[in-house]
Parts: sequence; C-alpha cells; structure tokens
Amino acid sequence: MNITFIGGGNMARALIGGLQASGDHQLSAVDPSPEARTALQAFSDLKVYSNPPPELAHSDVVVLAVKPQVLTSVLHELAPAIAPKTCLLSVAAGFSIAAMESALQRSQPIVRCMPNTPALLGYGITGLFASAACGPQERTAAEQIMGAVGATVWVHEEDEINAVTALSGSGPAYFYLMIEALRDAGEQLGLTRETATSLAIQTARGAGAMAARADTDPATLRAQVTSPGGTTAAGIKALEAGGFQDLIERAARAARDRGRELAAGGEA
Repeated sequence: MNITFIGGGNMARALIGGLQASGDHQLSAVDPSPEARTALQAFSDLKVYSNPPPELAHSDVVVLAVKPQVLTSVLHELAPAIAPKTCLLSVAAGFSIAAMESALQRSQPIVRCMPNTPALLGYGITGLFASAACGPQERTAAEQIMGAVGATVWVHEEDEINAVTALSGSGPAYFYLMIEALRDAGEQLGLTRETATSLAIQTARGAGAMAARADTDPATLRAQVTSPGGTTAAGIKALEAGGFQDLIERAARAARDRGRELAAGGEA
C-alpha cells in the first residue's frame, strides 16, 4: 500500500514502525514541525515532507494523525490534493465523518479510528467505523494499518466510537488509577513505596496477560482466585460494598457522554 501520514506525532510514529515491521509498504509523512520531521527521519525508507507533496494524489490511504482542533484546516488544504477515491483514516477523537466530509465538501471513503496509548508498545486495540463510501478494500486497509500496533474491532454505528473511547481509549487511565490506589494501599499496610509499586504493576500485568490468553470469562478467572471465606473474598466484598462496579459504569458513561459533547462541537 501507498500510505501517507499527515502528522508525525507519537501515534503516527508507532504506526509507521509497526507497518515497516509487518509488510512492504510505500510510506511517507507530512509534518510542518522541524522537530517532528527530525524524529520521522529516523525511519529508513520513509519520505518526509514539510508540506503535502504532489504525489499525495497517488496515496491509497491518507492517515489523519493530527489534533482535532486543526483537522478542519488540514482537510481544507488536502481536499484538492487527494483523489476522491483515496481512503482517509482518521485518529482524531470527536470529529465525525459528516464534519470531515463538510470540510472536504464531498463524499470520501473515511474510516474513523479510536486507538489507545498501549499501541505505542504494540499492545493497543482500535475501534473502527467505516463511512458509507467505504468498501471491502478500504476496510481491509484500515485493519492492516491499525493492526500493525495491536488488535482491531469494528462497530456498526458511528456513535459507538464514543463508547469505544470510554472503554479502551480512556480505559488505560482507569487501570493506572487502580495501580496507584493499590500502591498507596500497600504503603498504608506497611510496605515501602518501591515494593508496593512493583507488586501493583506486576499484578496488573499478570492479570491482564491471563485475561488475554485464557479461554475463559474474566468472571471465571476472578472466581478461581476467590476462595470462599478467604482473603480475596474479603477484599472483593469491600469493593462491592463501596459500589466498585457502579463507579466503573459511571466513569465509562461520563467519558462516553463527553465524547458525544465534543463530537457535537462542545468546548474542548
């Protein structure tokens, strides 16, 4: 595939690295920042530009890896330079397909993506939604590109991207908060901060790995750790008494609703 990245930040660089490792693609990147271009030049066989080059018209996919605040102006600039059949792959949160087509002033094959930060290590998961102008070829291309940094899932309605944002986009922060809370609890129980931090992080890492590999529901894994009347049961009882599951649902709902506000043009 001939793939051009508009924007050369962390996510773009993660995708470029993953694509170079996973297949034979023609890759280029555009970024007005000298610092970003310097970082991009570390990749071999990557063409780097400060402005959209004429050959942009020959790209199979253009990855929009820019901040939502500048996406409208970027699309205005790109509209005459890209072919109407070129697939746009947008990782800009809260920016709808309708808004992108309005900026382009035409229909275009567009796939909205919601990756998460573990993609920077190749452990990401990305939610995908394709516009009506996309066919099997564009969907396959999107899967190949985002699959270079982790797993992918498709949603059937564009609004479901906001639910993906709430769950996996914001989700890493929920787990980091849990790690912080476990660390702090360990300190309160008399452990050193270093020991408590190591225990909390490695426990989260191991639990995640088991959940990813096991052919069982997380509830079953939890039950296997929770002996009746044991220490884990006591801890789970305290979490449930404090409304743990309700808090998680409320957090996800709040993040989902904020995503909707941003998509509707709410204040950032």
